[in-house]
Amino acid sequence: MSAKYDEYILEHKSNVTKAFDWLAKNCPEIFPDEGIKSLVEWQCTSAHDQSKYENDEYHAYDQYFYGNNRSYEVVQNFDYAWLQHIHKNPHHWQYWILVNDESGLGVKYLEIPLNYIIEMICDWWSFSWKSGNLYEIFDWYAKHRDGMKIHVDSQKKIEEILNLIRTKLDDENE
Repeated sequence: MSAKYDEYILEHKSNVTKAFDWLAKNCPEIFPDEGIKSLVEWQCTSAHDQSKYENDEYHAYDQYFYGNNRSYEVVQNFDYAWLQHIHKNPHHWQYWILVNDESGLGVKYLEIPLNYIIEMICDWWSFSWKSGNLYEIFDWYAKHRDGMKIHVDSQKKIEEILNLIRTKLDDENE
């Protein structure tokens, strides 16, 4: 086990919590009721990224980010760990892609439930909290948006919440 990777996970989870706390305080309108708010709070403060501690993710992530090399094997192990991670954690948009095995049905982008949309935004925003630039998320999203395969209604909700965050941040900084 790597102390550096353990530190990273704890810091990331802490920043996800900071993002949730900010949203709960400054954007209560994104939570349609107390039940959703409580659920998202639990997801962000207790359950978020717990799978990163499991063997099929932990060692591959640790070696990839904190090891001495990025050999073919290390990269392949990381790719499998990432695949496991997105399939265990519904706060990743990739979790909501259905690849049909029947000819002609293709790929479907399922609508992401609101609680996971909010956790996903907190996950993305955690890196802005780490850097200290809370506006960083907007450039990150603009850069990655076109590569994301997301249900149109989910994308609208994501962008509504991001626009609300930007408005509230702007109001704070006036």
